[in-house]
Amino acid sequence: MLAVGIFTGLTTGTGAPLGAQVIDVYKRPVQAEPSRDFDFLHYLIQLNINIAAKKFEGETTVTLTPLHDGLASVVLDAEEYTVTGVRAATGMPLFYEHISDKLSIRLPRPTLHGEILSFTVTYYGRDPKNGLRFYEASGDRPLLVASDSFPDNVHHWCPCWDYPHDKATHEIVATVPAGNRVAANGRLLSVREDATQKTVTYHWLQDKPHSTYLFFLAVAPYVIVEDRLGTLPINYWVYPRHADRARRTFGKTPEMMVFFSNLFDFDYPWAKYDQVEVPFGGAAESTTMTAMGESIVVDERGEIDFPSMGVVSHELAHQWWGDLVTLRTWSETWINESFATYCDFLYHRHALGEDEGAVNLLAKKNSYLQEARTRYIRPIVFDRYERPEQNFDRHTYQKGAAVLHMLRSLIGDDAFFRTLSRFLHEHAFQPTDTQEFMKTVKEATGQNLDWFFDEWLYRPGHPIFDVTADWNGATKKLTWRIVQTQDTAAGIPYYRMPVVLGVRTSTGKTSEKVWISGRERIVAFDCPQKPLMVRFDVGDYLLKELTFERPVEELLYQLVHDDALGRMWAASQIGRHADDPRVAPALIQCAKSDAFWAVRRDACYILGGFESPIELDERFNIPFTRLNDGYHPGKFLNGKIAGILQERTSDPNPKVRAAAFWALGNLRDRRLISFLKERFAAEDSYGAQAAALVALGKTGDRSLVRFLQNASGMKAHGIIKQAADWALKEIK
Repeated sequence: MLAVGIFTGLTTGTGAPLGAQVIDVYKRPVQAEPSRDFDFLHYLIQLNINIAAKKFEGETTVTLTPLHDGLASVVLDAEEYTVTGVRAATGMPLFYEHISDKLSIRLPRPTLHGEILSFTVTYYGRDPKNGLRFYEASGDRPLLVASDSFPDNVHHWCPCWDYPHDKATHEIVATVPAGNRVAANGRLLSVREDATQKTVTYHWLQDKPHSTYLFFLAVAPYVIVEDRLGTLPINYWVYPRHADRARRTFGKTPEMMVFFSNLFDFDYPWAKYDQVEVPFGGAAESTTMTAMGESIVVDERGEIDFPSMGVVSHELAHQWWGDLVTLRTWSETWINESFATYCDFLYHRHALGEDEGAVNLLAKKNSYLQEARTRYIRPIVFDRYERPEQNFDRHTYQKGAAVLHMLRSLIGDDAFFRTLSRFLHEHAFQPTDTQEFMKTVKEATGQNLDWFFDEWLYRPGHPIFDVTADWNGATKKLTWRIVQTQDTAAGIPYYRMPVVLGVRTSTGKTSEKVWISGRERIVAFDCPQKPLMVRFDVGDYLLKELTFERPVEELLYQLVHDDALGRMWAASQIGRHADDPRVAPALIQCAKSDAFWAVRRDACYILGGFESPIELDERFNIPFTRLNDGYHPGKFLNGKIAGILQERTSDPNPKVRAAAFWALGNLRDRRLISFLKERFAAEDSYGAQAAALVALGKTGDRSLVRFLQNASGMKAHGIIKQAADWALKEIK
């Protein structure tokens, strides 16, 4: 599952202390895995759905086996529909009670362990608030119905045991108005039309066990764009008016499937893979298919700013991580989401290269860090929640992905991917948990890494480093002092970890891996020449906050000679030295000519007065909201730099253009209005257009009201309306 609006800022500097948190997650109740008396084996779900009337009639046959002798009743989850009867396999009526969200059924006799028995529940419902959503036709969207089963909403349209530790096979037989298609899990067994009733019935079979929250159903007059990988069907189900968007959005799926199958040494494990357009926000995996929010199915312009590759790869990865192996309890959300989030980074790097991959992973780290600074910290494996959804946060997604990357750096690529493959093979089609993953790590690598998992999964927080590196010309020594400054009173440990320390001199570059533990570590290395540049955590493996003051000379060198993340960090740090006459020319040159877009972008932000760390607004990918927090432009902005920034609004990369527009806005110069309006009209990027609107709003010119109102009403991506409305508010 992937939510919309994931934080995309690229923080590379020092973070605020954790004291800014506003939510006490430890006040939430402790949750435990529920006990159960039966193993549910199969569900046969028969539905007759009237989409226009928003109602359905259901008949679900449950097949199960007792887990011990002598049980006389079964309790199912069942809510928002009326049960009209329960009958045994023989047809004999069974006594039942349906109170609130529980359906209790008295069996004909006490059962024995190992028996297989079944019964059938009949029921009807109308427009449930959860689980099965009915949608009116609107714009490009046709009249449709789609299930929203995550995390425990299947029981709103199908009586079942609605908890992820039980896995079962299932069938869906859905009768719907003619002209519609039914998407569901598994293999399509048949399609039958009834001309008299003007209905069509689809029969789907999911013949490998999975958890109930992965049950899926959608009904609409879909267009199906067919694809495949060998003999494996891969289909894209989209609204009729979006047929031309399907391959643009989903077309890399077969390539991704090959990549993941090879990476995990585990072939795609299901009968087919469909991606189905629905009106939800974000996306939600289900076995053999993914529900894709309609905002993901983008046109050619939308693909510039909102490419689907990350969502598509993330959800596909769930077919292994979450669907094949599944979290046993909702405290183990990382088993699903951390792995899928790490997988979308792996594919991103594979498809676009090392620098793009590094920036992608850095964005994930900083998404977590923002949550840790401003909302709360918690262990990744966490049993305190009121609703399962509360554990699907940036700790689960982004922090967990960063932890997996650190594990990989600790044990090496071969051991890491061998561990993942072994874990998938050992626990295929089963619920699982962290303890079992830790056991697999030991068995696959021979290493006892319990200390690592204790620090990173079972305890909250992350290291906050204050680092110095001083060169002594007399002794020719480079001395590092590494201090962990996090507040351990909150349960955060002093972390034990290896870190790579790097130095570059005129004779070349060297690096040394050292282990740190405890509050402070001091190490000294021979260094015959004065360093041109030093790096803490070469390779950027650690999830961390860092204070590492360096002289301007080193930062100027690093701004040109380091890797992409190092150059970005140097840009963020050098912005603090605006009074040094060498700094502005260096940033200008960086903004104009650096080979990597993210470095050019960050240089534009610094020139525009942004103070590190660079954290970007979730909706816009620009930091305009800082203006409302007493933000004021820095010392760089002047007429000369305005000209450079105007030039950068024609950069090949839309994110650089957006940064240049944002920086120009900080001049609040009404003489730029004509230029900004012209560039807005010429832009093909929604994100850059939004930044231009924000810049116009910062001028405060009331003559722009009509222009901004027109922009707000444009038929375009919602980001344009949001930016125009913000600008109008700023002016008024």
